[in-house]
Amino acid sequence: MYLLLFGLWFLLNGRFTFELLCFGLGLTGLLALAMKALFGYTPKKELRVWRKLPLALAYLGVLLWEIGKAALGVLVVILVPSRRVRPTLIDVRVDLKTELARYVLANSITLTPGTISVETRGDVLTVHCLDRGMLDQIEDGVFVRLLRRMEA
Repeated sequence: MYLLLFGLWFLLNGRFTFELLCFGLGLTGLLALAMKALFGYTPKKELRVWRKLPLALAYLGVLLWEIGKAALGVLVVILVPSRRVRPTLIDVRVDLKTELARYVLANSITLTPGTISVETRGDVLTVHCLDRGMLDQIEDGVFVRLLRRMEA
């Protein structure tokens, strides 16, 4: 993280002098110490984050794909007035271990058009959706599978 912060400092500064080099090294060192004190940052945790980065990028790609599919589904509901809409409020049990993974899942569901995460209680997620067909396998869907792999 120290090298990343220093690289960012160096890139955004735009100039290279000895004084700026020393100031940047000191400033990024203080930032790294503050991150360790405040957030429990360790190089081991950083390595774990870098290892999970491909999964996070895959999750982002899947999320964008699902947002696009859901937007088309909502568009069909809007443009075809004869289509019967069945709004549904359903409890979904997800077996994610960490609070962060459940939080990411709930926000991903809310980001997709036509669905809203209403409440989380432990491993139960209450979801409202515009049409019951939009709840395609939330319990063992692609979001949950990727989040499980990121937790491991």
